[in-house]
Amino acid sequence: MKKRGVKKVMIIIFSSIAALILLASTALFLAGGLFQPQKYLQPWDKSYVKQHKDLRVQLAAYGLLAANGHNMQPWIIKLDKNDPMVFYLFADPSRMSDKADPYARQMMVTQGTFLDYVEVAGKEIGYPVKISLFPDGSYDEQHLAQSMKAKPVAKVTLKKANPQSSSLFNAMYVPDTNRERYKLNKLTGEQISTLESLGTNEGLTTKIYQDAANVHKLGDFAIKGAIIESGVPRVMKEADDIFRANEYQKNKYRYGFSFEGQGTSGFQMYFMQGLITLFPGLNSDKAAADLMIKSTKTSIKYTPAYAMISTQDNSRSSQVMSGMLYSRLTLTAHTLGLAVQPVSQALEEYPEMNKLYKSIHKDYAPNGQTIQMLVRIGKPTKNVPQSMRRDVMDLVSK
Repeated sequence: MKKRGVKKVMIIIFSSIAALILLASTALFLAGGLFQPQKYLQPWDKSYVKQHKDLRVQLAAYGLLAANGHNMQPWIIKLDKNDPMVFYLFADPSRMSDKADPYARQMMVTQGTFLDYVEVAGKEIGYPVKISLFPDGSYDEQHLAQSMKAKPVAKVTLKKANPQSSSLFNAMYVPDTNRERYKLNKLTGEQISTLESLGTNEGLTTKIYQDAANVHKLGDFAIKGAIIESGVPRVMKEADDIFRANEYQKNKYRYGFSFEGQGTSGFQMYFMQGLITLFPGLNSDKAAADLMIKSTKTSIKYTPAYAMISTQDNSRSSQVMSGMLYSRLTLTAHTLGLAVQPVSQALEEYPEMNKLYKSIHKDYAPNGQTIQMLVRIGKPTKNVPQSMRRDVMDLVSK
């Protein structure tokens, strides 16, 4: 009888523990937003563009999928009231990342990534576009934010033509950035030739590095850049301020960082979101910095090659064109079965990064060029989830 009593007590204890674990897990998943609709992923649905009758809005919806700095999606679309075949792209000054990108260079690159997606989509749907950069002249750099509001980055003119199908179009629906490990296989000569041929005019160049010495050297630049950035509180806070901890926040803001950007998905994502939501202290500055350094070191360890995009000068037009080239590099890489991830911290232009910035330019841009992008490239070991996107009508100026 005594053994039976002990056994019964143990069963009750274990049942209680199991119930508590189940209750705690349920609370975490609910806090993480397990049952919330993912409205922020709607633009990735191929039927999304058809919800909009205006061809210009449709093209903007395709552009919305492009890579962009800090996932800020800093684009404003103004539809020409007198010509239904014309729209203007403006940079949104309210979405500048002042601490990490004090001269808005990366923001101009982001304008270019959008324009290239628009160009690819235009050919696909039978409305190829003509892109005229800075039709009203370049910015007044002394009053940059006001100038961004007044002057468009580009005038985009549509013209009806026969549709031209391209594998680049379907590649737009592949997440632009893959931070996972890559296979260490070298790129083929044909892959290198295809990628390097993308930047051969207007002072833009694309160079692939996969020899051991340069892979080690560029990886070292990437790691040092991450270490420096992680130690600059104002830059880290800028990123932390746009971290979306759960589905509620992602649906509300639809831009910024989230666990998807770290490759986390499925139940693990909801579990992590729940932990951060209920225990925000887990996402401390130190924890974020340590994670950034650790993930960068892991990524660099599993990187077979790097791509570098450089421009002859650093004009606003060159910055935008480098962004167009980066999108074309990304899309082409996807069609070749490759993935990319920017590792461009060493190219940032705040004081703490100055020494490293000068060093990488001394070694890889000795004739006064500006390195606009440093990108790891290789065959991915796993797919990654899609990231947040705003509703395209939030981009259209009223």
